Amino acid sequence: MKPGRAIPAHALLLGAAGVLPFAALALVIALGGLGLLAPEQAERVLRLYAALILSFMGGAQWGLATAHDQGPSARALAVSVLPALFAWATFLIPGGPGLLALSAAFLALMLYDLWTVRRGEAPVWYGRLRIGLTLAVVAALQVALAASRGLG
Repeated sequence: MKPGRAIPAHALLLGAAGVLPFAALALVIALGGLGLLAPEQAERVLRLYAALILSFMGGAQWGLATAHDQGPSARALAVSVLPALFAWATFLIPGGPGLLALSAAFLALMLYDLWTVRRGEAPVWYGRLRIGLTLAVVAALQVALAASRGLG
């Protein structure tokens, strides 16, 4: 693989660790609860965690936008703030619609991230990392969505 294309091991490891709560909470919801965590509570915690991570991913774009000597573009700064605003709004949407909106937001941000990679605004490996992590996150949200349909 060409230099700069390989995903740094620490980025992959930490990114995968960030996916674990998505998978664990989706599993709790699919199993109908676990211990003291009822499926309804797990779904709320999952939406909160997803909102936090979506905000974090917007922050990653802020970092990329401000890393250039010529200064950040208005477009890049605006797009970096939108995930946090959208995440906050989706946290106010309970249940399945909130999970669906978060899934769509993660996919949309991944597409934007890939666009920034193609423009040379982000490293090539970042796009590859984002695809894998985003698909894992969306899969977990969709498992939770399918399982939560019975939660009312």
